[in-house]
This record gives sequence, structure tokens and C-alpha cells, in this order.
Amino acid sequence: MANLAKATGKLKSVDYEVFGRVQGVCFRMYTEDEARKLGVVGWVKNTRQGTVTGQVQGPEDKVNSMKAWLSRVGSPSSRIDRIDFNDEKEITKLQYNGFSTRY
Repeated sequence: MANLAKATGKLKSVDYEVFGRVQGVCFRMYTEDEARKLGVVGWVKNTRQGTVTGQVQGPEDKVNSMKAWLSRVGSPSSRIDRIDFNDEKEITKLQYNGFSTRY
């Protein structure tokens, strides 16, 4: 992962919360799979409010690809009504070793 970051430049971190029909539709599993395919790190979890929240870190272009996926694709049975991205910032190193589902 570190070599990938050096090759592409800036590292980025962003928090997200997805609203809509995103629980009970394998959204977390698909998010974890997509993150691994893209090579980003972070986490995803369900909230008590019926949303899905998490954090993504990685090379800027990969994080932007993950943001687009979270905004428009999700799991096949999901319905994404809205997504909020917060605390988007440049970071000097990754804080996670992989992408995981939190409970």
C-alpha cells in the first residue's frame, strides 16, 4: 500500500455517512469488497439511525473512486438517497492496514 501511495502522490482521508435503504441489503459487504478492489483502507459500519458510516483512506484518485462508488452504486439491493462526506483532508500516512466492517 505504501508503494502505491508514493506512486500516485497525495494521501487522502474522508469520513462518510450513507442515507437510504442501506441496511439489510449487504451494503457493508459490497463496500468492503469495492474498497479492497480499489486498494483503499478504512472501515464501514451500520448505525442505529439506519445509515451506514465509515472512513476511507488512500491515494487521492482511489479515494475519489470510492466516493463515487458510495454515492452512486452501493449494493445491488440498496437505494442511496444521500451521502455526506466530512473531514476530508490530506494525510501523511495511512491509519489502517486494510478495510474492515465494524460492529
